Amino acid sequence: RRFVYGLGFELSFNTKRWDPKRNTSEFRPIVGWHFDKVDLIFNPILDTSYDGVKNLVFAPSMRVAYSVDDKTQVAVEEYAEYGPLRKFVAAGEQSHQLYGVFNRTVGTFDFEAGIGVELNDASDRVTMKFMVAHDFNKPKPSGARTGSK
Repeated sequence: RRFVYGLGFELSFNTKRWDPKRNTSEFRPIVGWHFDKVDLIFNPILDTSYDGVKNLVFAPSMRVAYSVDDKTQVAVEEYAEYGPLRKFVAAGEQSHQLYGVFNRTVGTFDFEAGIGVELNDASDRVTMKFMVAHDFNKPKPSGARTGSK
């Protein structure tokens, strides 16, 4: 499909070193377009520490990806945090990072690795990410063992 959409949800149990709020969640709407070898994805993310609707934090991300082949993508992603929806923080206090990302599909697994750099002083200087995803709906290759006799 050319136009895609979805909704992700994340529930986090944080250490104090990572986040002073012990329990947080993220609501991640996904809106995107596929144009042949290029994907444009936008996530207008809302973060919550379960401290009221007025404190929902707007933390959007954007992704532009190029498909090298049917199993490999390279991408540029931007992650931001503007502060509470009720009143964004000043520009100098907002977090903005730019990532270079590599994605590779191997069988039913997707691997993603990236490195991000700060775009302003309120952001982490350098961060890295690595994710592994499994597609439970992808059919097994023909001839693959199913575990039954």
